[in-house]
Amino acid sequence: MPFEKIETPLEGLLLIKSKKFFDNRGYFQEIFKDSDFKGLGIDLDFNQDNLSFSKKGVIRGLHYQKKPYGQAKLVKCVYGSIFDVVVDVRKESKTFGKYFTVILHDSDDYLFFVPDGFLHGFCVLSDFAIVLYKTSAEYSPENSSGVRYNDQFLAIPWPVEKPIISLQDQKLKSFKEEFLE
Repeated sequence: MPFEKIETPLEGLLLIKSKKFFDNRGYFQEIFKDSDFKGLGIDLDFNQDNLSFSKKGVIRGLHYQKKPYGQAKLVKCVYGSIFDVVVDVRKESKTFGKYFTVILHDSDDYLFFVPDGFLHGFCVLSDFAIVLYKTSAEYSPENSSGVRYNDQFLAIPWPVEKPIISLQDQKLKSFKEEFLE
């Protein structure tokens, strides 16, 4: 199988190593194969692919979609490097309110599987980054929400001093306002 599942401290959140096949032309790498992912225990219909281009210092997130429009994501940094962050917002989870971070590079072999029930965001570490991600539900603007990247309750150690943040992301609520009130 060209994929290897790596567990993280947050239940359901996975790093997936994808094997590269090299020859004199370069390499070939599968990013997603339904039957192999089902063999890893990921049985989802991915129905939207997204591609983002961002400059160094950009933070996108922390985003999620409210139920019943929640999205699982399969994230791959295809150019550059990013500091990827997820926060468990499944209220019944033992790790509710806990975050996990990972650095993804274009040169590594990793995909990041983020189940529904997590906030997701990333910060660009390289001059720019291109991020490809699949989602298990289509984007629903009226059900899209999130939490400010610099939320004091979460205290995520973002690796940037002066981040570039969208106006939409600047208006997001705090973790307590979104999930605890």
